[in-house]
Amino acid sequence: MIPPTNATSQQESTGRTDRRRVRMAWFEHGTSRLYYEAQGSGDPVLLLPGLFVGIEEFSGLRDALVVAGYRAIAVDLPGSGRSEPRLRTYTASYCEDDAQAFAALLQHLETGPAHLVGFSDGGEVCLLLAALMPEMARSVLVWGVAGKIRDPGAQLLEAMYSVVDHPIPSLQQFRDYLVATYGETDACAMTQKLVAARSDIIKGGGDISLSKVGNIACPVLLIADKYDTLAWTVSASELAARIRAAEVLAAEGVGYNVFMDQSEWLRHRILDWLGKH
Repeated sequence: MIPPTNATSQQESTGRTDRRRVRMAWFEHGTSRLYYEAQGSGDPVLLLPGLFVGIEEFSGLRDALVVAGYRAIAVDLPGSGRSEPRLRTYTASYCEDDAQAFAALLQHLETGPAHLVGFSDGGEVCLLLAALMPEMARSVLVWGVAGKIRDPGAQLLEAMYSVVDHPIPSLQQFRDYLVATYGETDACAMTQKLVAARSDIIKGGGDISLSKVGNIACPVLLIADKYDTLAWTVSASELAARIRAAEVLAAEGVGYNVFMDQSEWLRHRILDWLGKH
């Protein structure tokens, strides 16, 4: 349970990653208790992983950013990694709520405008943060985003709802990760709570960030694979068409989990993008 408190950093410690100083802390906002790690100095880069994935997945990218002279701030999404509450009750507005929480964190850290880098739900949150508070975004780079949930046959929802007990072959690895990380009981509750929220989103038209991205004023790069069944290139193109300064990198064969499957490729793309903006 999260003790009632104002939005403030409650605990801090320091560790070392590759001999580089890392600030590890928690930040509380509303019902969320965000776990984050910050390292380096220079222009700030906010790193948001996908839902249920922890920031350790970005360790190589974070080190590369620090070496390149950036301040890397990696944060677990509420209900994922070490951020709380673990058994989060997701609502239809959970991505927008998270955007507000991360904006409050950046204000707390006094970063000024930051580069926003995110994957999947973390990417949707980056887009929403830049749309709702344009003055806080220097640039946005995301992958695995669609802006809108498209699941006409409810196949994706059904697969997620039963992913722990009856996973389809393509989600077996994801199921094993969830169970190993959160335990079978919590993993089942987490995914089913998420499905309930996404069902409500679909009933409302499916919009996550698509209707709001027109407010984004900074440059945006959308990375998509045309063979990715979860975030199609056509969806990235639809998003880009609504953003004033957006580019789509239609990369063939990088896949939805590009940060795991093509981490070196993605690292170079991110560093190149940040260097230009």
